[in-house]
Amino acid sequence: MRIIKIILLLIASCSFMSCASGYKIIEPTTIDYNTTNESGNVKLEYKYDLLHKKNAKKEEKKGVKLVAIRITNNSGKAVMFGRDATLTFENGTEVYVMENQKAFKTLKQSPASYLWYLLLTPINLYPTETKSSRFPEKPSTTPIGVILGPGLAGGNMIAASSANKKFKQELLDYNLNGTIIKNGETKYGLIAIKADSFDTLKLKIE
Repeated sequence: MRIIKIILLLIASCSFMSCASGYKIIEPTTIDYNTTNESGNVKLEYKYDLLHKKNAKKEEKKGVKLVAIRITNNSGKAVMFGRDATLTFENGTEVYVMENQKAFKTLKQSPASYLWYLLLTPINLYPTETKSSRFPEKPSTTPIGVILGPGLAGGNMIAASSANKKFKQELLDYNLNGTIIKNGETKYGLIAIKADSFDTLKLKIE
């Protein structure tokens, strides 16, 4: 019973520390966009605050924001996002849209960071001594760390890797950089921009 309590205590401690988190699929096509801007009959709709837990902390730490966008082109001609259609902040400063792979590397979880749980491996459980016998046997120890250390490290690394795989795939599926948007067409995307706050975005058509 004592062993079970200690194991549960360590697992509970993990939940309040730096455990890996899952990735919640964003699906830009299903989002209710709350901000709209239009330029040259090309409409931009966008939404911040998409990531959760570990990925959201990376946003704050790295000064990067992931933004879901929907662009509807009714300009009478095709436009290319990143060339003919670019983004600016409200003050006119150009928005730096990160390359897809760089965005992933910046915001993904780090599976290797959970190797520190291996430091728990040497932990042994020492039973409470009793005086019920005149010649007590030497108490045996239980190497619970052999299970806890690799178990927590491996479990978190697997969870982080799985979350990263889903995140990377969604970034690829909704990569708008260099995408041509035909007249009358609507395109959805996920872009990572350099920004410390949820600044207003505007569309600029060349």
